Amino acid sequence: MRRFPFLVIALVTTLSFILSCSKGGPVNNTPVCDNVTNKNFTADVNPIIQTFCNKAGCHNPGSVNGPGSLINYTEVFNARSAIRPAIVSGLMPQDATLTTAQRNTIICWIDSGAPNN
Repeated sequence: MRRFPFLVIALVTTLSFILSCSKGGPVNNTPVCDNVTNKNFTADVNPIIQTFCNKAGCHNPGSVNGPGSLINYTEVFNARSAIRPAIVSGLMPQDATLTTAQRNTIICWIDSGAPNN
């Protein structure tokens, strides 16, 4: 019985540490894509990718970070299975935070088949 308070304190401390190390608070992981109208790669998705993924050189040509280079439609399309969970979890982009609208634009574009439009 003496170990019970120790275990509770250890558990609370561990959870506090884990939560304090996360990039942000909880992320709503389920956008309603029927309500997202900006799912156009050229006009909506690519500007976000170029601004947030390439500005610091993270996914420029020759990059070996994550899915590699994200310069054009083919590279982004081929990396969509890595991009989606990174965006949903809030882990990417590392040096910035996307707005809910930006996040939903990328996720819903991928969920709609990632068309080249």
